[in-house]
Formats: sequence, C-alpha cells, structure tokens
Amino acid sequence: MKEQDLFYLLALQRVEGVGDIMAKKLLTHCGSAEAVFKTKTAQLYAIDGVGSMLLKNLKDKSVFDKANKELEFIKSNGINVVHFQDENYPDRLKHCIDGPALLFTSGNIDLKNRKIISIVGTRQITSYGSEFCRKLIEDLAPLNPIIVSGFAYGVDILAHQLAMENNLQTIGVLAHGLNQIYPKTHKKYVARMEQNGGFITEFWSSSNPDKENFVRRNRIVAGMSEATIVIESAERGGSLITANMANDYNRDVFAVPGRTTDKYSAGCNNLIKTQRANLLNSAADLIYILNWDLEKEVKPVQKQLFISLDEDEQKVYDYLLKTGKELMDIIALNCDFPIYKISGLLLNMELKGVVRPLPGKLFEAI
Repeated sequence: MKEQDLFYLLALQRVEGVGDIMAKKLLTHCGSAEAVFKTKTAQLYAIDGVGSMLLKNLKDKSVFDKANKELEFIKSNGINVVHFQDENYPDRLKHCIDGPALLFTSGNIDLKNRKIISIVGTRQITSYGSEFCRKLIEDLAPLNPIIVSGFAYGVDILAHQLAMENNLQTIGVLAHGLNQIYPKTHKKYVARMEQNGGFITEFWSSSNPDKENFVRRNRIVAGMSEATIVIESAERGGSLITANMANDYNRDVFAVPGRTTDKYSAGCNNLIKTQRANLLNSAADLIYILNWDLEKEVKPVQKQLFISLDEDEQKVYDYLLKTGKELMDIIALNCDFPIYKISGLLLNMELKGVVRPLPGKLFEAI
C-alpha cells in the first residue's frame, strides 16, 4: 500500500461517525480514501447513511494530524497494514459486513490456502480442558491448520503454546494497539509466535485494552476462521460471545462437553443443548463435520509391513476389506460402535495408512 493511500485511510478512520461499515461504503463509492475527502458535498450526501453531521465531520482537519502521528508509528515499527480490499486480507473476514476496514499485523503471517480455526474458552482452564486442548491440537497437526486465539489467560495462551509446540502457525488477535502486549506476562511468547504467525489488531497505538475492545476483538477471531472451538466456558463469558458471533457469520461452532456439575462446562453444554454448537469429542469430529480430506492435506503415509491395530481397529479394517468402501455411519452401525468412537478409530487408522477417506464421506481399506 502506498504511503499516501494509508495516510488518508487512517485519517478517514478518525472521522467521527465513520465506523467500519460506513468506511467501506464511502471507499466503495468514491474509490479511495483521498477521494472521500475531495468528493463534493452533494455527491457524498447522495450516499445512503451519509447525513449533515457526517459531512461536517469530514471537514475536520485535525484527523490529518492524528493520521500522520499513527503513520510515523507504523513506519518506525515495521508494522504491516492490510486494507479490506487487499489480496492478503483474511478471506473469510471480507465477507463479514462489520469486518475492520484496516488491520495492523506483525510477524510472519501467511493465510493463503490454509485451514484456519479459532480456539477459545475460559481464563480459568481446568486439567480436563488442558488435556483435551493438547490432544486436539496434536491430532490436527498433520493437517497443518492455523490456530487463532485471543492471547488471553487460560485456553487462549495454551492454544498458542500448543500450536508452537506442534510447529503450527498461530495468530493472536489483540484488543489493543501493537505498541504493547496485554497481559504483560505473555510478552515472553511474542518473539516465538512472530517467527511462525504473529499478531493482528484493528486498534491504533493510542488504544488501550479497554473492556469494550475485547468484544470487538472477538468478531475478528470468529470472522477470520472456518470454525470456532470452545474448550471450556462458564455460563457466561467472552468465549460464548465469540461463539455467537461465529454463528451469526454462518461459521461452524464446536463445544467440548463436560459434566453437568462442572462450572466451566456449563457454557459449552448449553451451546450444545441449544444447538448452537456441534458436540466435539475429538479431532475426528471436526474433520468429519468440516469435510476436511486427509488424503489431500497430509503427506502420503507409507503403509508399514507390520502394522499394529488394536481389537476395535482390526474389526473395522476386516469389515472394510470385506465390504469395500462404506459410509462412516454404516461402518459404525455394522461394527456396533457409537459414531463418536468410529470417527476416532478411522482417524487413527488413516494416520497408520490402513484406510483412506473418499469423496462423499466414504472410507475404504488400503
């Protein structure tokens, strides 16, 4: 992006009454941010939603001083700025009407041709949630997804850590500018995250991590991802707001079930009960519902001469050898396994190289 274009985009963001939706409308109509400031009043007034107060605010020259100050911060700190019409703007976020007009990023973020999932949850994560998160990310690692979260305490930072442990790209979406890190105790993770992934925010360097910013941040977490996973949540919490936003954006939502007596499973159980989230027992459930094709995404697994299958896996393998390709539901029925168990068995068998998925959610023995 040219410096002059960025300058006017920043100035437009500082015009009172111009939010993300209005900014996009003005830019689409006028062609550029500079043109917005130079277009005649009568032409601007003809745009739906533009009133006399907004026209008055567009004549406020102080926005240029603010834009110049932020531009200097961006240049001196090597921050990348992405415009909503740019090719490298998160593709799914482009389809969200309230997606940010500008995003500020740091690190080495590559969103091209990648599966992106968000993992969110309580800040008071339990051992149950921690173990589930660890197993989930380990099992998804062969598919090389990008793990997105909010860099907060609890589930968020654990998801980022586990992604790094499994050499996966991970992105922290911040509720403040890139001039600071919140919480400060997480500053130790910044350098490593920026090696393979990094940080995204819509906030200027003058923004602090105020309460309302976290809600705005959540729409980016939900909007840029193919699916949002809630690991643990109390009856109320920010992760439930993210899940609701994901539903509003027509994204898939998954929730990890827990005991009815567990405080931090109440939110997840309620999401499942009200059919606002798919029940998530394992990585296989996610792969099945999102229709991810392991055969295309994972490097071919060479079949070993001697493969160790447990009793249940052997039963499934023998059935597929006898019948040929078959639907997962039919395999579960004829092998007398519940669907949640058969999905996990088939995933393990795929990774061992003894079965493979086919279009139409079919499986066959190799």
